[in-house]
Amino acid sequence: MSDLEALPTPALLLDLDRAERNIERMAGRARELGVALRPHVKTHKCLELGRLQLDAGAAGITVSTLDEARAFAAAGFDDLTWAFPVILSRVDECRELAERVTLRLVVDSDVAVDALERTGAAFRVSLKVDCGYHRAGVDPGDPAAVRLVERIAASPTLRFDGLLSHSGHAYKCETTEEIRRVAAAECAVMSGLADRLRGAGIEVPTVSVGSTPACTLADEMPGVTEIRPGNYVFFDYMQVVYGTCSAADTALSVLGSVVSSRPDLGHSVVDAGALALSRDPGPSSAPRPTMGETFESYPAAELSPDLRLVSLSQEHGILSRPLPVGTRVRILPNHSCLTAACFDEYRVVRGDRLLGRWRIHRQRS
Repeated sequence: MSDLEALPTPALLLDLDRAERNIERMAGRARELGVALRPHVKTHKCLELGRLQLDAGAAGITVSTLDEARAFAAAGFDDLTWAFPVILSRVDECRELAERVTLRLVVDSDVAVDALERTGAAFRVSLKVDCGYHRAGVDPGDPAAVRLVERIAASPTLRFDGLLSHSGHAYKCETTEEIRRVAAAECAVMSGLADRLRGAGIEVPTVSVGSTPACTLADEMPGVTEIRPGNYVFFDYMQVVYGTCSAADTALSVLGSVVSSRPDLGHSVVDAGALALSRDPGPSSAPRPTMGETFESYPAAELSPDLRLVSLSQEHGILSRPLPVGTRVRILPNHSCLTAACFDEYRVVRGDRLLGRWRIHRQRS
């Protein structure tokens, strides 16, 4: 019996061979583009993977929560960007953490700058810029954006750290060429604003952009100094559809067991539901609706042509055809970031050999 056959399910499997290749490939990509790499650890939330990224040349890390920041800081990571608009009720926590490590914060409002200045702390602050995603950030064409930077740069306590954006709208594209256009537009917006600020006499130390599709497919990144992709460490079915990777690059999967079979209804039930895979429906450009694909052959990286998850409830997943009870199924999730956040640990494997368990720091306070 192999190590995987003995695992209780559902289990989150991390293919270390594939993850290491992904980490090295993006590090090489950053070198080719002439930019620093600051990977977003919200995808994996794992100290061991973060260390592999630093060992491959990352300049620091990006986090999505203060809890992530504290967990990584306690483990010796000392240069962190919290790439989320500052939460006003947590400014005192930011100050405490900034006394121990280099903590880079992000703002897009005068209200947030007010809150940071009131602490008297020497925070490093970047301006969040809307490069077309239209979620958060300042309008780069609005004169108020320049005025806000001028205020940060003139602050007696704050230090202007640069510009930061996220091309999340790359995930809405249907072709690789559309993704390249999004990446080019992001670079143009960010470098254009940086040039305007420099023209006003303001130093812009960092121009930071990021999304795995854009960073993977961009032909060049003129004016950019740093990229912050996260999903690339695992990839997922969503990235396979976008053309940013192949199934052979996907490093995260969920091992499930068939617990019920209904030939009369044409389906079977697996023990991996929404609390193992999330309910991300995947990209609209996928060949067919799916809540998770399955591997016909994991070693050959072949996805099944006719077996997929068609619906999820809390702990149940409905497979598209009946299988014998007890059958093991290896599932490729639509969205690896959300899937990882459903589990407490990775079962780390090379082939069929279990290497150990790595904790996922998904706690929130």
